[in-house]
Amino acid sequence: MRTDRPTVGRKGEEEACRYLSRLGHKILARNWRGGHLELDIITLTGSELHIVEVKSRTAPLMAEPQRNVGREKQRRMVAAAQAFLHSDDRKDLPPDLEIYFDVMSVVFYGTGAEFDIEYYPKAFIPLYA
Repeated sequence: MRTDRPTVGRKGEEEACRYLSRLGHKILARNWRGGHLELDIITLTGSELHIVEVKSRTAPLMAEPQRNVGREKQRRMVAAAQAFLHSDDRKDLPPDLEIYFDVMSVVFYGTGAEFDIEYYPKAFIPLYA
């Protein structure tokens, strides 16, 4: 498997979408952009909107990928989610949505055919607007 960041990131997001779909999530958007803000994956399960940050890496790891979702990344995710909720892309969604911020870790081994996925639903609660 090519180990450049864009390739690993795309493959990780593909595997994350497959995983979420198997859990019953409807994939609404991938790589949604609102100005300079971006959200990796946006899904819907019933009346729950999930904003999913995907961290993909190849082994061996220096640190667990999900540890790279610190306060600044969380702040940007919240800002991007607010932009999404005020965009025309939201128009077909139910009015009373619960919004959750999730994190997924995808670690590839060897050629990339083998990988581990860890899903952290409701990974953080925004403490700021």
